[in-house]
Amino acid sequence: MTKKRKVLIGFGTVAVVLIAYCVFSIARPTVLRTAIELDATPDQVWKVLTDRTSYPEWNPFIVSSTGDLAAGATITNVLKDAAGKETTFTPKLLAVEPGRELRWIGKVGFGGIFDGEHSFRIEALPGGRSRLIQQETFRGVAVPVMSGWLDSKIKPQFTAMNEALAARIAATP
Repeated sequence: MTKKRKVLIGFGTVAVVLIAYCVFSIARPTVLRTAIELDATPDQVWKVLTDRTSYPEWNPFIVSSTGDLAAGATITNVLKDAAGKETTFTPKLLAVEPGRELRWIGKVGFGGIFDGEHSFRIEALPGGRSRLIQQETFRGVAVPVMSGWLDSKIKPQFTAMNEALAARIAATP
C-alpha cells in the first residue's frame, strides 16, 4: 500500500468518526427540566414572568431581558450561572402565548455547535393554581462536552428562578 493511500484512508477514517460524532451529538440532545407548582393562575404567572423590567429585582438567573415579546423577534438576555458568571445572548422567540408558553432558541455561531431551545410552559391546575415547567433542550457538537457544566451550573439556576418567581408572585398584591 502506498503512503498516499494510507494518508487518504487515515483522513477518511477521521472524517467518518467526526461525522458520526456530529450526528450523534445533534440527534441526542441534553435536556434540563425543572417544574414548580405555584399558588397563582396561569395569567398571574405570565404577568410576573413577562415583566422583564423587574427581573433585576428578583430573578437570579435571567438578570436582564430586553426586546419585543413577539414570535419571530430577537431579544437580548443576560444570564447568570451558578458560579455568578454573566453571559449575554440574543435568542429568537419561537412562541409567545400569554398564560401558556414563552419559548426561544439561542445559537452559538451559525447553529449546530451549541443550540439551546428554552421554554417556560404554564399549566393550569385545580383551585386557581399553576405549574411552571422550565426546560431547555441543548443540541450541537459542543453539547456532549458541556453537559456536566450545564447540569452543575445552569440547571440550579432554573430551580433558583422558579423559587424566586414563586416568592415574587406571593409578594405581589
